[in-house]
Amino acid sequence: MFDLSRVQAALDQFQLDGWLFYDFRGSNVLALRILDIPEAAMGSRRFFYFVPREGTPVKLVHRIESGALDHLPGEKVIYLKWQELEAGLASILQGASVVAMEYSPRNANPYISRVDAGTVELVRESVSSIVPSGDLVQLFEAVWDQEQWELHQRAGVSTDKAFAVAWSFIAQEVRENGGVKEQAVCDKIMQHFAETGLTTYHRPIVAREAHSGNPHYETGTGSETAIREGDFVLIDLWAKCDVPRGVYSDMTRVGFVGSEVPERYAEIFEIVARARDAGINLVEQSFATGKALQGWEVDQACRDVIEQAGYGEYFVHRTGHSIGQETHGNGANMDNLETHEERLILPQTCFSIEPGIYLPEFGVRSEINVFVDDAHKVHVTAGERQTEILPVMKEY
Repeated sequence: MFDLSRVQAALDQFQLDGWLFYDFRGSNVLALRILDIPEAAMGSRRFFYFVPREGTPVKLVHRIESGALDHLPGEKVIYLKWQELEAGLASILQGASVVAMEYSPRNANPYISRVDAGTVELVRESVSSIVPSGDLVQLFEAVWDQEQWELHQRAGVSTDKAFAVAWSFIAQEVRENGGVKEQAVCDKIMQHFAETGLTTYHRPIVAREAHSGNPHYETGTGSETAIREGDFVLIDLWAKCDVPRGVYSDMTRVGFVGSEVPERYAEIFEIVARARDAGINLVEQSFATGKALQGWEVDQACRDVIEQAGYGEYFVHRTGHSIGQETHGNGANMDNLETHEERLILPQTCFSIEPGIYLPEFGVRSEINVFVDDAHKVHVTAGERQTEILPVMKEY
């Protein structure tokens, strides 16, 4: 439910004159979600909804869809002609100087850039400055309550166990049949999810040898998908409790189908693990000291370790992403590669830290989830972080 007092408290926190929501035919999914407008109710005409830091909000709606925002508090201005739309917009923004919108200068952050350039030009005729609403959006899209934190922990228990299920299955099939298909391991994980009350939007990644060097490998599509003794295997899995408002646990671990891990694999893993831990350490230190932390800084802390080890060109994706009811949520990402993520890491949000080195012959990724609670304590969730490549045939 839309909560006006929370929105105005957020505007006061960030010292903004107001938040201007805009949508045209579903173009701004963030606005629709924050304003509690179901997808099925999406209209065909433009609307604006202006929430000032103090005072009464104002709706600007088309005459044939005049009830589009009736569930929201505030006054209503109705337009029919385009001239009335422009005049109405100028009127509702009168007195406002700095307003937030789902906008990113130069489209530097496409995750929040939902308002078209022409609309931004129009709004600029009435205000001094438009600022990105990214941190405001986080408060409503990425911050978890206690129930969601508990659901994440429940999901984490089962995703942690899923690795044991997968490694044990691989070991058994290799001993009994000489090998097992990637897809069969994927099926085994999905069976475990179903048995433990989890759901997911997409099947896990199970990648052997060179397939693991492709960060978004589609399981079972490689030229040779049978996992055999002596193979390196990467498993990336994500799931959430199959209940309303469930949030994801998203993990990646690696194993070697043998009893002794070859030195080359161990060498690369050690670099990746150090990079991962550098990111975790930065988050812990920042919240312990009260230092504001932006997503790009975590990415850079991890990336520096890999670059200094000489493998920078093989770390080909951002370090992490926001986690919520979708695997890739609408909070701050850990990114200074694909974007320069300036959104703050906020308390009661969750995100992944997952650096990787992807070589032609194999790739290593170590992914953990981090949740910062309301007391600013930093939690690494879903079991212990991986400290070495698992020797599958020795452990299982």
